[in-house]
Amino acid sequence: MTITQAMVLAAGLGTRMRPITETTPKPLVKIGGKAMIDYALDTLKETGVTTVVVNVHHHADQMERHLASINGLEIIISDEREQLMDSGGGLARGLKRLDAAAPALVMNADLFWIGEPKGEPSNLTRLGKRFDPEMMDMAMLCVAESQTTGHNGKNDFSMAADGGLTRYRVGDPDPVVYAGALALMPGLLADAPEEAFNLNIYFDRAIAARRLFGERLQGHWLTVGTPDAIAPAEAKIALSRQES
Repeated sequence: MTITQAMVLAAGLGTRMRPITETTPKPLVKIGGKAMIDYALDTLKETGVTTVVVNVHHHADQMERHLASINGLEIIISDEREQLMDSGGGLARGLKRLDAAAPALVMNADLFWIGEPKGEPSNLTRLGKRFDPEMMDMAMLCVAESQTTGHNGKNDFSMAADGGLTRYRVGDPDPVVYAGALALMPGLLADAPEEAFNLNIYFDRAIAARRLFGERLQGHWLTVGTPDAIAPAEAKIALSRQES
C-alpha cells in the first residue's frame, strides 16, 4: 500500500534535553549537522509522502519558520500553543487535517534511523505495504535493541512469527523496541477524547483485539534524549557515512 500522507509528532517539551531546549525546540536540535525532524521529513518524502501534518507547541514560532523552509512537501501546522495534547491527543487532532479515507504514516520528530540497505525497499515503504486495515488497527516499525544507539535498553513488545505484537514481559521471545513510526487509518482515533492523552491507550486496545502488528527495521535506530546522547549518535552517523 502506497501512503502519501503523514503526521510528525513534534510538540513535546524536550525536558531531558535541557539546557539546549530552553532556547531550541528538540526537533530542531542538530545531530550530524541536520535537524532531527529533517531526518523524518526527508524519509517521508523519499517514501512518496506529499502531505505532512506537524504539531507544534514548544518554541512554536521557531518550528513554523523552519517548516516553512522545507521544499517538496505540503506541511500543515497543527497548533498546540494553548494546550499540549500529549502523544494521543496531538495525533487525534492532527489526523483530522488529513484524508480520513486514506492510510497515513505517523513518525516521532526525535527518533530516526540510518544505514538502510541500498537497493531494497525502505523501512517506511515496507511498513506501508505491511499495513492491512482489514486485519490491523496499526502496523508499527520495530527494531531489535541491539540495533539501537541511545536507547534505555527497555523492550516494548514481543513479536510473534506472523508479526503480531504483545506487550513485552521478561522472558518473552523476540523482544523489540517501538521505532517511532507506524501506519494507520486516520479514523482509528475518531472516538478519541478531546483532552490530552497518551497513545498507549490505542496500542493496548489494538493488542487486545489482536490488531497490532510489527515490521522490522533495517539499519540502525537512533534516539537522542539527553545532551550526553548527542556525541554517540553523531559518531554512529559519521561511521555510517564512511561506510556508504
